[in-house]
Amino acid sequence: MTSQSMDAKLRQNCLNFVELLAQNIALISPTMTAALIVPLMFSNTGNVSWLSYAVGTTMLLFVAFNLNQFAKRTTDAGSMYSYASAGLGFGGGALCGWCLVWAYLFIGLAGTTGFTIFAGKLLGMVGVSLPAVILFALCLGTSFVLAYKDIKVSTLVMLALEAFSCFFILVLCLVVLGHHPAPDPVQFSFQGVSLSNVGMGVVVAIFSLVGFESSTAFGEESVNPLKTIPRSIIWSLLLTGGFFILVTYVEVLGTHGYKDTLDKIDAPLNVLSERYNVRFLSPLLSAGAMFSFFALASSCMNAGARVMFAMGRHQFFHKSTSQAHDVHGTPHVALAVMAIVMFTVATTCKYAFRLEVLDEFNDAGTMGAFGFLGAYFLVTIAAPLYVKKRNELTGKDIAICAAALLLMLIPAVGSVYPVPDPPVRYFPYIFLGYLAIGVARVAWLRRSAPERLREICDEIHAHHLPGGLARAQD
Repeated sequence: MTSQSMDAKLRQNCLNFVELLAQNIALISPTMTAALIVPLMFSNTGNVSWLSYAVGTTMLLFVAFNLNQFAKRTTDAGSMYSYASAGLGFGGGALCGWCLVWAYLFIGLAGTTGFTIFAGKLLGMVGVSLPAVILFALCLGTSFVLAYKDIKVSTLVMLALEAFSCFFILVLCLVVLGHHPAPDPVQFSFQGVSLSNVGMGVVVAIFSLVGFESSTAFGEESVNPLKTIPRSIIWSLLLTGGFFILVTYVEVLGTHGYKDTLDKIDAPLNVLSERYNVRFLSPLLSAGAMFSFFALASSCMNAGARVMFAMGRHQFFHKSTSQAHDVHGTPHVALAVMAIVMFTVATTCKYAFRLEVLDEFNDAGTMGAFGFLGAYFLVTIAAPLYVKKRNELTGKDIAICAAALLLMLIPAVGSVYPVPDPPVRYFPYIFLGYLAIGVARVAWLRRSAPERLREICDEIHAHHLPGGLARAQD
């Protein structure tokens, strides 16, 4: 068998719970939020920014409960795509996968641009300057090599980098809290808080928290996936949600009375290290942020490639994307596609559209959040339908689905009303245009290959349902 064989398999039983948790946490990238997103959150929700993280974490926990309806019963590569397919049929599953590819692409771009920002800061400390395109290539090229060679090594590297970064952030938080042991009354007054403010804040929280589900894409490579994947989903949300609430509270507290408000500060961790006389932490925090953003780009490339790999098997993408390397057991073609597209978009935005790298970061993260929100809606709707097909549906399952959908309406409405400033106001419509392309692709496949779609539906249900029950009604 050659590396080009369509029958090649991903490497089996190579990722345990810790490595799956590392994949999720690396994609969530706690350092990204602490380093760059809390100021963006503050611009929307002010002194109660921690509340949007609390609401966002709660909302996504309900999404996770629905997601685990699948994860505890069945597994596959690119699982959110196949999960949605098992509940909604090929059309709904394909749109879920289409949303995920968009989401991993743009959050990966946020990681790439974040790496570039903090690599530039570190290089500036020693008087060196490199063009952004070189740093883009360094981040994505190294990510590709690690992901191509060995997914186990890739996830362990991501875990080590994120742990290094979070350790120093927590040290800084303890220093600030040591100076302000009493609770901050300003952050618990809730004056001037509106549903629209919290709604837009939850959109930002999704930007921070997305990725908690990425371990579902590694179903074929996991050890005991029906137990380790559900656990990794819940624990990654709980750990990072708590971390974000703490860090947001500390950054708002620590910048009270500073010459600039928090939303005008582009490096809040460095500002806090200077204000509280621990300047030696600044280069460590910048290095930690750079490492964390690299881990984010790498984890997005890994997860997005596996969704593309699964969809390539079903001919939504070109069949070459479903190839797995016969030596390394990685989806090398899909990984290459992700790396090339991410590099092209980052470079084009920087040099053709003249965007600042920080603007690229903010815009990419917001765009990616829409992809995740779309995928979460679809997989949440699919969950009770899937359980019903297994004749296991309960009232509790319906209630959990309804609660998740209601909570997701907060960021969905908050992203369009009140109307945001340009260019953010246009992002939902750009995403809807992208969705329309996905709908057109599904319609074309239904028309050009109806027999193949029936085979795909049979394959999905044979894999995910006992005895291949209830072929999807497309």
